[in-house]
Amino acid sequence: MSSGLRAMWMRGGTSKGGYFLAFDLPADTAARERVLLGVMGSPDPRQIDGMGGADPLTSKVAVVQPSARPGVDVDYLFLQVFVDRPIVTDAQNCGNILAGVGPFAIERGLVAAAEGETTVRIFMENTGQIAVARVPTAGGAVVYEGTARIDGVPGHAAAIPIAFQDTAGSSCGALLPTGNASDEVAGVRVTMIDNGMPCVVIAAADLGVAGDETPAALEADTALREKLETIRLAAGPLMNLGDVREKSVPKMTMVSPARAGGSISTRTFIPHRCHKSIGVLGAVSVATACLIPGAVGADMAVVPDGAQKALSIEHPTGEMTVIAHLEDGEVARTEVLRTARKIFDGTVFPVPAEAAA
Repeated sequence: MSSGLRAMWMRGGTSKGGYFLAFDLPADTAARERVLLGVMGSPDPRQIDGMGGADPLTSKVAVVQPSARPGVDVDYLFLQVFVDRPIVTDAQNCGNILAGVGPFAIERGLVAAAEGETTVRIFMENTGQIAVARVPTAGGAVVYEGTARIDGVPGHAAAIPIAFQDTAGSSCGALLPTGNASDEVAGVRVTMIDNGMPCVVIAAADLGVAGDETPAALEADTALREKLETIRLAAGPLMNLGDVREKSVPKMTMVSPARAGGSISTRTFIPHRCHKSIGVLGAVSVATACLIPGAVGADMAVVPDGAQKALSIEHPTGEMTVIAHLEDGEVARTEVLRTARKIFDGTVFPVPAEAAA
């Protein structure tokens, strides 16, 4: 494709990527994937010939369209574009990129802006669930400036609260796909859980690390990475995900006692690079594990009393608070606070497929 594509680049939470209207992309999946690889400049570790930032967190795409579903405003498909491999996958959701979907829908005229705040109901195509975002708006436009701060993002911006419901088992078919709070996989005790993001939760100490190392130090530990991948490949079929060699799920999260007054500390591989923070739905899954007796992490987590529990999930660049609402002792819905910012709106020119080959 030599002609340009209408696109908006946004930071959503602690991620960044391209936001497209569905009808601005090819309808054929294979053709769409070729175009998006060309947009990002993949496969190339530097993504030097495209818009990608040489990191999984900045090589993401949101495809948005008006929804025909009752009570839903827009449908959102998340696509992860691999950096150094010619792969585009819809095998996971992304709660950070989700933070920009409401503002994007308003910017593109898919949802009319109310005065003060605009509620955008979003169907997440990857997992079949609905998220509700509350977007600050004034004078018919999105308000990006504000006083909210999230760790992993410099400065302040307008708060965008997002509520999730019915996310349990969204990819794996059950909150605990094996039916167990914990299992032994490749000789290591793990909890396999999916409350919006398939995760394998492991005690850092069981892998011989403290759990407070920098992402760079963990990535440099070849033996650790090999062990994590062995566990991941074995966990895939057990989580009803099949062969995950070419998939970006499950995420591998090592947990340890909190260091900065939070509920628990985390280090997450997504799946082969160590996340500099933690994904929104990954944090939701970890927080949920902390509330399940017998799950990895539950024995070390600091959990407040009450039916509404605010769990601070520590990560390498700060923390993310997940508010879990319990009913009959189980997590019924969760909420997180995110921010977003419009960075660019215009035309992007993908690398032609023949040039990238």
